[in-house]
Amino acid sequence: MNRLIILLIAFFFFNNCSFNENSRIWKDKDKELLAEPNIKKVFEEKKSVVVEFNQNLNLDLSGIKTNLQYINNRNDFGSQSYKGELKKIGSYKFSRLEDLNQINFKPLFIENDIVFFDKKGSIIRYDENQKILWKKNHYSKAEKKLHPKLDFIFYEDSILVSDSIAKYYSINANNGDLNWSKNNTYPFNSEIKKYKNKFFVIDYKNILRCYKIKDGSECWNLPTEDSFTIPNSKYSLVIIGDMIVFSNSIGDITAADAESGLIIWQLPTQSSSIVNETYNFKTSKLVSDGSSIFFSNNKYEFYSIDIKTGTTNWISDINSNITPVIIGNLIFTVSDEGYLYVIEKNKGNIIRVTDLFKNYKLKKRKNIYPIGFAIGNKNLYLTNSDGKLIVKDLQNGSILKIEKVSSNLVSKPLIFNNNLYLVRSGSIIQYN
Repeated sequence: MNRLIILLIAFFFFNNCSFNENSRIWKDKDKELLAEPNIKKVFEEKKSVVVEFNQNLNLDLSGIKTNLQYINNRNDFGSQSYKGELKKIGSYKFSRLEDLNQINFKPLFIENDIVFFDKKGSIIRYDENQKILWKKNHYSKAEKKLHPKLDFIFYEDSILVSDSIAKYYSINANNGDLNWSKNNTYPFNSEIKKYKNKFFVIDYKNILRCYKIKDGSECWNLPTEDSFTIPNSKYSLVIIGDMIVFSNSIGDITAADAESGLIIWQLPTQSSSIVNETYNFKTSKLVSDGSSIFFSNNKYEFYSIDIKTGTTNWISDINSNITPVIIGNLIFTVSDEGYLYVIEKNKGNIIRVTDLFKNYKLKKRKNIYPIGFAIGNKNLYLTNSDGKLIVKDLQNGSILKIEKVSSNLVSKPLIFNNNLYLVRSGSIIQYN
């Protein structure tokens, strides 16, 4: 009987003195916390006011050299050979890609042909007249429903493929037949680079993996610190000599020996707190001139890193996750706010800033962002999230043309064989 009375009293007490959020005890505590003057926001984002600077400065590009490169292990394409008038001359069509929040896939160019994929993972090779030479699919019925996204690289008579559902394989470039196929533990999230008889790719767990081109067997793997979220951008890697340098989702830059996989140096560029907010962290591709590595992020940091030691040469206050382009002693990049920056490569000094979005009304420009750019001869070609392509004269900074390409997402411009290509959800458009 006494035990029953005690239980009733205890029930009455807890019912009236609840530990839920409506309790007076906690309401009073909340008032004390709100009144506490030392409380501050931990992950407050850095913001900076961007204005034009030296916008009338003419750049001396008289000694500019163009190239015809499409594959470069250092991602150093510079000024590419393109003098076109942006006249549409062809369209390579495929079934529309799904579940896209960005288009960061590159077609593979083989001589005058193009290789790409559709929403079910079918690989298609087109000739120069946009006609299909062959179309092959190496996925099961269940895998097709996952809409795999593919990355390619060409080697001799084979095409090496890695995808977003953890498969990697090799096919015959002449007919699309399968050479070999293997599975990784985690999906891949980077471009592919090849070195001698090996190729490299990074998976979602921030692990650099080295495979043999001949049969896909793993040579070695190099794990780096993992995060708990899926990143919004692809990881990047460059190869300089026998060294491979790559980025991961938390901003670490790691250099390793391409033969053994042993770490040469590692540079963390973000504090440990970035692990808790990597869902919002974006970084550009790495680009190297052979002596330094250049990249930027959306935390107002543009880096120059010494390739031999991994030490920082300089950091500039630029907010961008767009891949920069190097021309001579100048670096060109575009900020997330739509400003074109011209930077001195050796010292990091900003010598010109021009507004590429000046023709947009304020309300409109708040909702758009740059996708990527390429430089053809002395012009810059920039695509935006509203499906438009802006052409700008690099020397004087004037806008030459604005071309409507799509009503939705479009890729960065790709220049090959004196033509410009843009990837949309259901086609690749070719301009002369």
